[in-house]
Amino acid sequence: MLLLSNNEKPVPDAVFLNIPYDKDFEPLYLAYIVGLVHLGLEPRATLQITDGTRRLDKIFELIKSCRYSIHDLSRVQLNKNKPRVPRFNMPFELGMAVAWESTAPSNSHTWFAFEEVPYRLQMSLSDLNGTDPHIHEGTAAGVFRGLRNALIRVDAQPTARQMMRTYDAISSRLPAIMKKTGAESSFEARAFQAIIYTTRAMMNQGME
Repeated sequence: MLLLSNNEKPVPDAVFLNIPYDKDFEPLYLAYIVGLVHLGLEPRATLQITDGTRRLDKIFELIKSCRYSIHDLSRVQLNKNKPRVPRFNMPFELGMAVAWESTAPSNSHTWFAFEEVPYRLQMSLSDLNGTDPHIHEGTAAGVFRGLRNALIRVDAQPTARQMMRTYDAISSRLPAIMKKTGAESSFEARAFQAIIYTTRAMMNQGME
């Protein structure tokens, strides 16, 4: 598979979304999608990678294709099923983004860290000391606040109220979206794309 060379430019409005894929995180998952779309950006995620061949290369290419990346590092608990282990995917993919930012051409990539609990990142990932994560406190409103602060330089700057109206509408329509796509989980590629499409359609129709 071909990877982007250092001379290729990322998609300027694309954002790599690095989050846990589990039911408990679904409200924040929707908030990230709604918030990014409201900011005029295009969410991208590893769940869009349907072919498992050389998955690591594909993840790296996905990161390199995006101007920004959002890394939610709040999932530090052990999972519920045995063997009970922490989730390492999010910090690992953050490491890939950090490495790319440090070697890529100037202004090719900018990453942002998000957390739920203040000061916890200093303990869970002390290598990031000196980096202030955006604290969302486990709420959609917190995600919107963090996104608006992190991406203050993008052209679209919706209000938190506008984001919340769309979020409430998308949350209520999620069962219909799932039924229409035939997806068993909102963390499937077809559901992910349908959520993005529905959010954009609602905004274009002035329904947010």
